Amino acid sequence: MAQSLRLQKYIADCGVTSRRKAEDLIIQGRVKVNGVVVTELGTKVSLGEDVVFVDGQSLSLDHVQKIYVVLNKPRAYMTTLNDPEGRKTVMDLLKEYPERIYPAGRLDYLSEGLLILTNDGEVANMIIHPSQQVTKVYEVKIFGVVSQDILRKLRNGVQTEEGFLKPKAVRVIKQMKAKTWLEFRLTGGKNREIRRVCEAVGLTVDKLRRIAIGGLTIENVAPGKNRTYTKRQLLDEIGLDENGRVIKEKEYQSSKKTVRLNGRPLPAGSPADDPNFHIYRKGTYFDSIKNLETRKKEEEKKARTEAYEEREDAHRKRVAKKKARIEKKEAENAEKMSVTWLKS
Repeated sequence: MAQSLRLQKYIADCGVTSRRKAEDLIIQGRVKVNGVVVTELGTKVSLGEDVVFVDGQSLSLDHVQKIYVVLNKPRAYMTTLNDPEGRKTVMDLLKEYPERIYPAGRLDYLSEGLLILTNDGEVANMIIHPSQQVTKVYEVKIFGVVSQDILRKLRNGVQTEEGFLKPKAVRVIKQMKAKTWLEFRLTGGKNREIRRVCEAVGLTVDKLRRIAIGGLTIENVAPGKNRTYTKRQLLDEIGLDENGRVIKEKEYQSSKKTVRLNGRPLPAGSPADDPNFHIYRKGTYFDSIKNLETRKKEEEKKARTEAYEEREDAHRKRVAKKKARIEKKEAENAEKMSVTWLKS
């Protein structure tokens, strides 16, 4: 009897996309089995007997080489295979891989850091499914000075339209005059979770980078660069066994010390929940940066104009002084000549 698999798992195992995304493809009517569109998620296919098509392309498990790539995603890259707006995607950084691979999880356009890409749907599901409880570690730079009260609000979690969001842990790792670095640890996987938590307590994120998933880190991978792993190496680094169970002892531990806020005077500067920082949030970030650059150029142009006018004014004064000295000298010479003529 032929082995059978659920349709979404078969699609994922063929390296098309993750199992959850495969479910979306089925619901959207983009999958055919033996030439018939299938939209029911419980459908099973028999290996070696049924023929599956996604968007007109036939699939096969026989020719799929499993690939596991760890990328240090730079800022301003989309975590998609292509972008209708023409923005750069992470696939632009992975052109050396001819096989179709896709992100296991995501980082938004302005975020950076560790991103796993693979064509192994089973492993992708192990990494991103919330039930796995894999800890993901982020370093987040916030505008302004974070106080003990703000830190307490972040740790307690917030109620949002998407439900209650609470980080596993939050700590301060660097406090500056105008900005603060925080470390967030999450075990969930909700979209833009850190930004939503921060915005809910009035904070504005300047930079966000994921530095670890489980025990896997990108500390030695430069931005835009990647590293390949075998399946066993990847799972070992993350801290998962073959069945996807978490080995907690493998969780990443940062060498950066915690900045204690209790009894410690805060740097002079605007508090992190100052509404004036809101113009730098995702929705208005680029407009705000553009306005700042325009204002900076205008100020630089004004400074150059003022400097030019000062130089011109100084030059005019020097010319006037020189002219006055010449006229005075000429007057003195003329007077001497007049005296000499009278005496003669």
